[in-house]
Amino acid sequence: MTKVTNRNAVQLAIFIAFGGFLFGYDIGVISGCLIMPDFIRRFGEIDANGEYFLSSSRQSIITSLLSAGTFVGALAQAFTSDRWGRRGSILFWSAIFTVGVVIQTATGHSMAQITAGRFVTGLGVGALSAIVPLYNGETAPKALRGTLLVLYQLQIIIGLFLSYVLDLATHTIPNSASWRVPVGLQLAWGLIMLSGVFFLPESPRHLLFTGRREEATKVVATLNGVPADDPLVEELVGELEFSIAAENADGKATWAECFSPSLWRRTVNGMMLQFIQQLNGQNFYCASLSYLRSSFRVVKVIAKECHSCATLIDYYGDTFFESAGTHVVCAHKSLSPYVIQVILGAVSVVGTVPALRLIETWGRRKSLLTGALLEAACAIIAGLVGHFTLAPVGTPTEQLTRRNKAGGDTLIAFAVLHVFSFAVFWGPTPWVYLGESFPLRIRPKGIALGSATNWLWNFLLSFFAPRIAARIGPLILLVFFGMLLFGYVYVYLCIPETRGLTLEEVDELYRSGVKPWNSTGWKPHLSEEAHLKVHQGRPSQAEKASTEKSGVEEAEEAVTKV
Repeated sequence: MTKVTNRNAVQLAIFIAFGGFLFGYDIGVISGCLIMPDFIRRFGEIDANGEYFLSSSRQSIITSLLSAGTFVGALAQAFTSDRWGRRGSILFWSAIFTVGVVIQTATGHSMAQITAGRFVTGLGVGALSAIVPLYNGETAPKALRGTLLVLYQLQIIIGLFLSYVLDLATHTIPNSASWRVPVGLQLAWGLIMLSGVFFLPESPRHLLFTGRREEATKVVATLNGVPADDPLVEELVGELEFSIAAENADGKATWAECFSPSLWRRTVNGMMLQFIQQLNGQNFYCASLSYLRSSFRVVKVIAKECHSCATLIDYYGDTFFESAGTHVVCAHKSLSPYVIQVILGAVSVVGTVPALRLIETWGRRKSLLTGALLEAACAIIAGLVGHFTLAPVGTPTEQLTRRNKAGGDTLIAFAVLHVFSFAVFWGPTPWVYLGESFPLRIRPKGIALGSATNWLWNFLLSFFAPRIAARIGPLILLVFFGMLLFGYVYVYLCIPETRGLTLEEVDELYRSGVKPWNSTGWKPHLSEEAHLKVHQGRPSQAEKASTEKSGVEEAEEAVTKV
């Protein structure tokens, strides 16, 4: 038997996770474009003084149409993933994404064209945000599935980080290249995904589900790095066939079945984790720079020493912002919002790396429970310290008291720790859980509902949070504190541990009725049954030897008779 290797599966997962890079880069790049002078001149309006400005309504249209597209795309991919397969669906939506980028980049002064391009791009981004966890979950080895699904979140963060870096590098260019370069560069990202047509295999589970066993056999062999005639391939394919038949005995599913008595819990769990992920506070910090840029306000950064200064970013209305400029004061030096964005992006990248290991060593439940407590502590400390110690808006830097500075330092530290904790725990884990929770017949639909929930609350957060923060300031963090406590209780009571299980065993876990808090010690039986079923009728080595021996004896006897 040839030595088995996961190298091909890992390389494939890394490539597919690049769909997350598109996701992160696209939502990050536009925030910098909104305050670039050339972009404002082309798509803004002229005020009474003859100066160009980009009104809040136009900013809202440009940003919200992406969210509308992502919501529609996340749901629409369920149809294409079932009809055309995972591979065909990835290529189709990558092409849609690329078309949207072309529409945006080619526009000169048309507001309608730039917004239409944002919507079309959003269709691709939203669809890929659901297909990537779907595909990686179906092709990854069970021992590495969590790690390979975390790669998706890591690629999102890397995409965000790179978009911040490019915005920083190009925002001073005095012509359309300032925004066309970072936006148009997405053409390269789309073409990279489209290159998958030359080597991207179809999901073996989808192939078996649609009756294409021979193709599935070849894919399983490729993923395991062994020849198609290796006994291991036949064994794995046989076990998959048995398990898929068992979990899909009721036939092809409808959308309504996602909420049937046997499936509604996992559908709700997937949607709730995405909901809690959006409302745990981290995305509020990240969104703050977009709001800062579009509002042309000031963020004050208070630090005792320049070399150890941290960055305070919030969009808590007039409590933290002034209308005097767009720079950050830091130990007598200016730090632009672009630099702040890069710093936060780097913190998120560094935080996501440990999750690649923790997701399989700690498991899903422990990661979510730990993250909820850490982020809740950060939220309540930052919120209360910010409310009781920060100086009123408009206070000159030289008039800040020691108490103001200490409060600022504390708020900064816990804001950054909040972002870091999210990157380790609540950033990747809901996507991992979403990609492994559903039986094959409803998997595209279940993941679509979870992904669409993420995009819906992403939009609602960006729309309502600035308005709420303008009224209550840093106390809005207490809202996120309450949500994180709710998240802890919800995970403890409702989310089972799925580490180390195949997708079919996850389905068995749910059907077994085991309590989530007891799920860590649960042992599956379906794989054992599948293994026995596959080996039934397959002659043992002794039987093979006996058969071969009797055949030889019969041949010798025939020769003697002749």
